[in-house]
This record gives sequence, structure tokens and C-alpha cells, in this order.
Amino acid sequence: MRGDPPVSRYARCAGREIHYLEWGAPDLPPVLAWHGLARVGVDFDPLARALAGSWRIVAPDTIGRGLSQWAADAGAEYNFAFYERIVLDLCDRLGIGRMRWIGTSMGGSLGMWLAGGALRDRIERLVVNDIGPELPRPAMERIAAYLGAPPAMDTVGELERYLREVYAPFGRIPDAQWRAMAEASFRRLPDGRVTTHYDPRIAGHFAAHPGDWRLWARFDAIAAPTLLLRGADSDLLSRDMAGEMARRGPRARLVEFPDCGHAPALAAPAQIDAVARFLAE
Repeated sequence: MRGDPPVSRYARCAGREIHYLEWGAPDLPPVLAWHGLARVGVDFDPLARALAGSWRIVAPDTIGRGLSQWAADAGAEYNFAFYERIVLDLCDRLGIGRMRWIGTSMGGSLGMWLAGGALRDRIERLVVNDIGPELPRPAMERIAAYLGAPPAMDTVGELERYLREVYAPFGRIPDAQWRAMAEASFRRLPDGRVTTHYDPRIAGHFAAHPGDWRLWARFDAIAAPTLLLRGADSDLLSRDMAGEMARRGPRARLVEFPDCGHAPALAAPAQIDAVARFLAE
């Protein structure tokens, strides 16, 4: 794998301990990379290592995921308004003013929320990875079905096989990356079994804050040049919606990747190159 491994750090943001990873020198232009709904920041490792010679990449674990603290009040904290507070605090602590943003799935939704709102004048370039301003109900139901009922398995190997099944739409991913994904996103239960490393209460975000997923007004307000990535077989971002995003608001530049669903893992050379070229423009 190209590049150096990330540095692991923690910061107090919005009253919660947030874990984040950093690649690249601190004096390089900053890129915030935000993961998907039930994922973790280390998912960006292949992309970040490739970019780290030119950029400072910061990838947090959202509250309730990975090594970040869980919410005390799920309804009040698992929503974009609270995540916005975390982002603003993190940027203040790291001395980040203007930035690029790369968001996969939920991280793309949060990017639209911020680029059309509180960070409209600070996000210089926005990468939205396989999500739109609206979510189709069948895809939401598919996600909620596994999100709210995480598995409990005897071994990390079993969990890896489960992740390969759940995230099969990611497309072709090397075996080593599947293993790294499993090792980065499991926690051990009191009985010794292993499960996914997130708070199951994050599944309530859909029902408790439906407005977070209706983002056309925010999208239309985005001023930053926007790159929209889509897996050609995605069930979360339809081709029609992607086309609409290319026609309105920031008029996103659309790039599709074949043999891939939701969401491109940003690990294949073609995916990395698309992001790298856009950031550098």
C-alpha cells in the first residue's frame, strides 16, 4: 500500500471524545474525509495514503462509531445538527479554515448539509460519494434492516464474512482490505463474542430526523465545485437523481464506476485518480 500509515488522535468536540486519523503533513492543505453511516474513518486509508503527499487528510469516527464516544442522548446527538457542532469544534482545534470535503454515503449527505449551510464559504471543493439529496425508501429499509440489529459472532473471521455479504455492493475489494475493515470495525461483547463497532441506536437517525435526508435546498445552495461519484449498480443513488444533481445547484460533475454498487470504496486506482484530479484542480 502506498504512503505512510495514519496517526491516531482524539479531540473533545461538542462535549464528546471524537477519534480521528490524520495522513500527510499538518502544513498541507486540509481535506476532511467523512465515512458512511455505520463505518469508520480508517475506511479512507487507501485513498488517504495516495493523497498524503499533497494533502493533510483528517478522517474522524462519527460519534457512536469506531473509537469515538457514544451519545448520551441518541435522539439529540445522532443527527446532522450535532455532527455539525462536532465538525466546527474539530476544525477549530486543528486550525482548519478552508478545506476540501470527501464524504461517502452519510458523509456525503453531511457534506451537502455543511457546504449548503454553515461551511458554505469554507468548503472549497466537495466530493459526494454515491448519495443524493433524497433517499429511496427500499434502500433505506435495506440499510435499517442490518443497522439496528448488529450480529454477534464467535470470531472476527465470521464477522469478516458477514461484512463481505452486507457490503458486497462496494464492488471488487482486495482480501487484505476486507480483513482490515473487519479488524477496524469490531468490538467484543461481555460474553466474548464480537459485533460491529457502532451504537445500534444510530439506526434511529432516519426516523427521528427525517429532514436530515431531504437536502435539495442545501444542495441548491452549494457554491463549491462538486464531484459526484456513483456506483453504476447503486440502489441508493439512482441515475435519474444523479442527473438532476448534475443539472441544478452546483451542477455536480458526475463520474460513474462500473461493477460497483453502493458505495465505491475509493480504493481502486480509477476511483483514487478521479478524486485526486478533482481535488488538485
